[in-house]
Amino acid sequence: MDKSHIPFLSSTELSNLIKNREISPVEATEAYLDRISDVDANLNSYITVCSEQALAQAKRAEEDIINGTYLGPMHGIPVAVKDQFWTKGIQTTNGSTIHKGWIPDEDATVITNLKANGAILLGKLNMSEYASGDAFHHPYGRPRNPWDITRNPGTSSSGSGAATAAFLCSTSLGEDTGGSIRGPASFCGLVGIRPSWGRVSRYGVFSASWSMDTVGPLSRTTEDCAMTLKAIAGYDSKDPYTWNQPVPDYVSELTGDIKGMKIGVITERVDTEVNDPEVNALVKTAISSLESAGAIVSEISIPLIVHSAAISSTIISCDAAALTRKDLEQNLDQLDHNNQVRLLMGSIMPADAYLKAIKLREVLRRQILEALTKVDVLVMPTSSIPAPKIPDRAGITSKEEFLEGFKGRRSFTAPFNLANTPALSICCGFTSDVLPVGLQIVAKPFAESTIFKVAYGYQSITEWHTQRPPM
Repeated sequence: MDKSHIPFLSSTELSNLIKNREISPVEATEAYLDRISDVDANLNSYITVCSEQALAQAKRAEEDIINGTYLGPMHGIPVAVKDQFWTKGIQTTNGSTIHKGWIPDEDATVITNLKANGAILLGKLNMSEYASGDAFHHPYGRPRNPWDITRNPGTSSSGSGAATAAFLCSTSLGEDTGGSIRGPASFCGLVGIRPSWGRVSRYGVFSASWSMDTVGPLSRTTEDCAMTLKAIAGYDSKDPYTWNQPVPDYVSELTGDIKGMKIGVITERVDTEVNDPEVNALVKTAISSLESAGAIVSEISIPLIVHSAAISSTIISCDAAALTRKDLEQNLDQLDHNNQVRLLMGSIMPADAYLKAIKLREVLRRQILEALTKVDVLVMPTSSIPAPKIPDRAGITSKEEFLEGFKGRRSFTAPFNLANTPALSICCGFTSDVLPVGLQIVAKPFAESTIFKVAYGYQSITEWHTQRPPM
């Protein structure tokens, strides 16, 4: 195979070729590094490219496989991770100049798990400062969407979305507090899952909101996403919030058969005036496809879901302000303008407003969990709109503009961070401007296998995952 074709293989395909010694980890790593060099100047998806370290890891992986030590499906797979995760000996910035040049002396647990499975770390991916979806200034370059470089690839795991969609890594890791895995997955035409809270360790991850932060993969296919999650999930004694639950072999459970599965369509979020008309049409068509494949579709109402953005914004702002108090006091001028406003607002939030938000969170959580007793999964758009144009200024100039922001992606993804349920975005088509649209699939806690089953069933009867951006 021509080495330049390797990046266009799925992780699953590449894994099989590496296992059978038809492609070496060194060849795969070199192919991705060459493509990063050729393409990423237009996308700014990487902050740090670890060429020497990656090639050294690839050589070790190649030697191990030749000598009969095969570690599993991720062995030799070139991956990249959001720069929110500690990496021993490699700069970790959290998207901010405040942490520029900081080099951790240990790895985050998810990095340790990737290495234990033989994955090759290509580098650290760009992100919104402090994992804020509102940050305007990107000190390491503005990430751009490979489907249209004038558009946003999603926040805050922007580099993870852009790099994976542009074939600059085989699969990637992002972090999702209010939707920052599913948003980039939707805007970039990927499969991205926010696992159950406590499924994946957050040790060694810069925090944004301790009660909602989650680490998960962004991949080009359902199988790749399932394979990556398997590698990083599991109990971690270093993270007291991880659950000691068995981690299934997600890939082996993918059959494509969804006959008889019960799918609930969230009425407040499907076919509403809030949604872009093309988003409405594509999501409704996707639901019809699931029904044609044998799923049993019904409508489900979750009344409080329309207020989820306000609830999550209040909680996340207060949590983030507490976590970054030292920077607010000592480094305020180094923060992005939008982050200054958000964090200062969180630091002066009245206690009764925060109390109301956490009470409403519990009501919403119960409504979502109650709905999931009636169906296997819930579905709705991942975002009400396709990828928007990159803004040309920071800040909000009017009350109307502020309120309009609550109709966007966050109000569609945040409900499931508030409920701590797993949720996945999968591409369900393209607009007339050839922009991806995401279908969101949600299940009860620790039912990621159910989500993957539905996503793979949908992927098996469509070809959206085979489309390539015009890079």
